[in-house]
Amino acid sequence: MQSKSISRILMAVAAIAIGCGALASTASATAQSENKPCSNRTIFGDYGFALEGVILGPGLQLRGVVLQHYDGRGNLTQVDHIVTEGMPPQQEWTPGSGTYTVNPDCTGVAVINVPGNPNSPINLHFVVVKQGREIHQVVDANAVSTVGKRVK
Repeated sequence: MQSKSISRILMAVAAIAIGCGALASTASATAQSENKPCSNRTIFGDYGFALEGVILGPGLQLRGVVLQHYDGRGNLTQVDHIVTEGMPPQQEWTPGSGTYTVNPDCTGVAVINVPGNPNSPINLHFVVVKQGREIHQVVDANAVSTVGKRVK
């Protein structure tokens, strides 16, 4: 009789183990499908950025907002309003355009040309997070960083 009880317990444990294994394998497949490699298509649409930092050398403080549009194919356009040392820009919204590349590990680079800007082209490095809903950028050669969130 004791042998039958042990046998029933072992069968119940085996059934639970098989069920847990199937559940774990489904969860693993779901996690892998959500963590697909990034590409230029990962970021598309409009992103609003808050910009803050310092232009190295002269030590000019910057604060601003940027609206960038990514086409999902490696091209971007933007408008920005950047206040330098408390002074608004000459042009209310300054346009720019450029290119970007997103790597499979969700890191990337961009080059933005801003007509009339003596620091143009502007080189950026960024990280795409939250499945493309957010971008964290840093401007090369300056202490300026931005965080952008998809708005459209």
